[in-house]
Amino acid sequence: MIVTVTMNPAVDKTLILDELKLSNVNRVSKLRLDAGGKGINVSKQVKALGGLTTATGFLGGPSGAFIREQLDALDICHHFIEIEGSTRTNTKLVDLKNSTYTDINEPGISPTQEALSALKQAVFSLLGSTGILVLSGSVPDGVDRGIYAGWIKAAKTMGVRTVLDADGALLKEGVQAGPYLVKPNIHELERLFGLRLDTVEKTVECARRLLTYGTEHVVVSMGEKGSVFLSGQVAYMAEAVKTDVKSTVGAGDSMVGGLAYAMSSGMLFEEGARLAAAAATGSVGNVGTLMASREQADYWMGRIKLTKFEAF
Repeated sequence: MIVTVTMNPAVDKTLILDELKLSNVNRVSKLRLDAGGKGINVSKQVKALGGLTTATGFLGGPSGAFIREQLDALDICHHFIEIEGSTRTNTKLVDLKNSTYTDINEPGISPTQEALSALKQAVFSLLGSTGILVLSGSVPDGVDRGIYAGWIKAAKTMGVRTVLDADGALLKEGVQAGPYLVKPNIHELERLFGLRLDTVEKTVECARRLLTYGTEHVVVSMGEKGSVFLSGQVAYMAEAVKTDVKSTVGAGDSMVGGLAYAMSSGMLFEEGARLAAAAATGSVGNVGTLMASREQADYWMGRIKLTKFEAF
């Protein structure tokens, strides 16, 4: 079972415009609403690939009810803690003429300590010793930035493998707890080390530093430059595949979903890397935060080029 945690979920509202004109009236040509939030997206990708997953986190108000309905429609198991207030809406502006993708994210509602305790109890009751815990995305104001680190340590005592996909203090403290797999994007890794990583060699060198905390795998997504998959002394470079990009939102989550599915299925690391890159490629070809289908992932797996090199 793959359990995902989304402490700061959202309704993703995608507005597609022929051209975004600043300081002017803009007409929306298409609109799409999706259940969003990084962990929720991961669960959607795992489900699309045929895996078992339960999405957890906090929801509130009419927006929270909409997310539950969406997950029910997708036949995704979920166990969210209801809190006061209404779950946020994140607006995505797609400018077709200029091929730009702009995110406008609202702040989330803050849970009480009682709600945090209830969520932790729910999450760890769902996990067995063979389970996988995915901790991804931001947390609302008032939540300690060391929360992921604490949950990683608790999961390790149960033999549960953890996947961390976060930024800032959540990433900095989380990696020190030694999650099984860490997946920063290139900008998050640069902020973590305060360095400009303009070559694959520099990226791998920094990624290797994360292994010193007990992490076994590090995956760094680099957008149109591809992705790096690091395991011990071996690294793979997956080149980005040219495709018709319709939305970049959720591509990283799709990659995490592919990785989590690969882990739960017992795939070799190289095969899992190929699946993760394929899922991300399929995802960017979909509108909104629609994850790659199994058919899309299988199609792109045969077109992903992996280059193996020693990560000294």
